[in-house]
Amino acid sequence: MEIRIFDTQPQLNQAFTDWLKEIACNKDCVNIALSGGSTPKSLFDEWSMNHRDDIDWDRIRFFWGDERCVPPDDEQSNYRMTREHLFDKLSIPENHIFRIHGEDDPDAEAQRYAEVLRNELPIVAGVPVFDVVMLGIGDDGHTASIFPDQLSLWNNDQLCVVGTHPQSGQKRVSLTGKVINHARYVALLVTGENKAEKVVEIIENPQEAAKKYPAAQVQPESGNLVWFLDRTAAQKLTKQ
Repeated sequence: MEIRIFDTQPQLNQAFTDWLKEIACNKDCVNIALSGGSTPKSLFDEWSMNHRDDIDWDRIRFFWGDERCVPPDDEQSNYRMTREHLFDKLSIPENHIFRIHGEDDPDAEAQRYAEVLRNELPIVAGVPVFDVVMLGIGDDGHTASIFPDQLSLWNNDQLCVVGTHPQSGQKRVSLTGKVINHARYVALLVTGENKAEKVVEIIENPQEAAKKYPAAQVQPESGNLVWFLDRTAAQKLTKQ
């Protein structure tokens, strides 16, 4: 596990971009699972404004780690956010975009998306393998769309499951830990002081945290886990 801490969001964005470019430099095709939220939105704006020409976008194929069960034009849709802030601005080809159909029946869509992963990704030990999985952390310790009160979904034998937001009851389709921890590289992008309590707990007391928080079970078999933290999210760490 590697921990990188930045004073500003633009610095974090640039560091993650450099990290991704290094991973991609010798690959003909890079399969990446995106996350939603304000931190990726800022990152996508950075890419569309400042990295139009120094990243070969035709070599990157885009998937998602989770999606809310809403239509693709809904303001809560992770896909809509990514399209507005990245895809439309860079003219990403449609055949490189593999969205989760949030408008369809959640259980059926979890099964369909699992088939997409099987058909589109390399298979190692029977599991589809992403090159990069981007994740965030909720202030409750959730990641992707697996919440602390449904921790068993993380270890589900399926590739994709349906999570339920504990407050709103909204259904969400999510990758499981089986897929996330088989990725070649996993990045946790975390910003904001409201995340600081969970960050310190997960990083400095991982065994206890893993009993409570899905985010603490992000432990890729490759060992390639990088935390990208801003200073406010990292403020409670004893070593910085």
